[in-house]
Amino acid sequence: MKIALFASGKGSNIENIIRYFNSNKSINISFIYSNNKNSGAISHAKKHQIRYVLINKEDLLSPKALLNKLNNNQIDLIVLAGFLLKIPNSFIQGFNGEIINVHPSLLPKYGGKGMYGDNIHKLVLKNNEKKTGITFHYVNENYDEGEIIAQYEIDIDENESLNSLKKKISREELLNYPKIISSFLNE
Repeated sequence: MKIALFASGKGSNIENIIRYFNSNKSINISFIYSNNKNSGAISHAKKHQIRYVLINKEDLLSPKALLNKLNNNQIDLIVLAGFLLKIPNSFIQGFNGEIINVHPSLLPKYGGKGMYGDNIHKLVLKNNEKKTGITFHYVNENYDEGEIIAQYEIDIDENESLNSLKKKISREELLNYPKIISSFLNE
């Protein structure tokens, strides 16, 4: 199985996924794409000698060249790991494989435009939620509305802080994203 990873930020999930599958001959991380030249994902790509490509919003909106590269390289799965640009329907329809994402809440709660990172966690805390978690889902034309693959619930402590909640969410993502990717091998 050939995978392309897409990221915008520091790339902690990217690094974790690379390490997890480093010795697995069934999974080949073929490319890392980022819309941020300062992304940690690019550093991880260089460190692990994985091809990386800088893209921008226009590459997604007029995706012919990008889709040709992905489809010609027989990419089976695109894994979004902190990728902040919306994937347009033309891209989704033109890609020959599947696209998955992780979202730092239990969808459908706290999903949609602008709902990422601290924005979600602050709202969860403000609303005195007792539980939150992460959702793995397929990507469709709407933010965070694709079919749910799996959810992992996290209890929120009475005196939960933004930082402690972020650590819990990150721990769940790092623990479970490789398992979700592995499940695609057994389809």
